[in-house]
This record gives sequence, C-alpha cells and structure tokens, in this order.
Amino acid sequence: MASTAKNRKPTASKQEADRLLEIIQTALDDRKAKDVQTLDVSERSGFADYFVIATGTSDRHVGSIANHLQEEVKHAGFQPGGIEGADGGDWILLDLGGVIVHVMRAETRAFYNLEELWSDILSGDSDSGSGPASDQ
Repeated sequence: MASTAKNRKPTASKQEADRLLEIIQTALDDRKAKDVQTLDVSERSGFADYFVIATGTSDRHVGSIANHLQEEVKHAGFQPGGIEGADGGDWILLDLGGVIVHVMRAETRAFYNLEELWSDILSGDSDSGSGPASDQ
C-alpha cells in the first residue's frame, strides 16, 4: 500500500516541522551552505513534511554544516532521529523528524539530482514510466 499523508505515522506536527524548518534555514545560512532548496513533501511522503537539500563546497564544509545543524536543532529542543554519511562527508543525511536534510558536495548533488526526482514525485509524474527505473 502506498504511503500517503492520511496514513502516515506521526513524526512531528506540521507546526513543529515549520518551526524546525526555520531553525534549519538559519543554521544553513550561518554555515554558508550553497543553493539551499526546500521541497514540501507533506502530501506525498509518509515520513517527512519537508526535504531540504543544500550544498557544501568540500567534504569538510559538508561536515561542518551537518554538525552545526545537529547542534542547533538539539539546542532548540529537537532530537535528531538519525544521521547517515557523516564519516564520508560526500553526502550527509540528517533525519530531523518532520524535516529530512541532505547536505552534499556539488558533484554528488548533480549526480543524484534529488530535486528532479522529487519534483516528478510531487507533480504526480512518478507513475509515468519515465526516469531511471524505466531504463532497466
């Protein structure tokens, strides 16, 4: 069964996710993250209200952004659900409940192109047979 906003398990209220999003955007700005994009996935995702995608200029910058985000959300009273990729620095994913944050190097971001993938899903084109899965 496909996950929808109606049958999603509660992670955080929409108000909490909005508050968290403001904290994240400020923290990303503090650490000079590049090309920050926010996608509202609340209508199509069963696990988050927002995806935030940001670019760091190097492995070290990506790690610094992710560490700062983690500290700031904890300071605001939120508990991160999980962090993946922190050892590599190429792509770090922070599960912050209602908001999932992807911090990537530019090359990694261009390769995976999450914005295009999710724009197809959000527009309802994910069932159209186009995209990477249809090439198999």
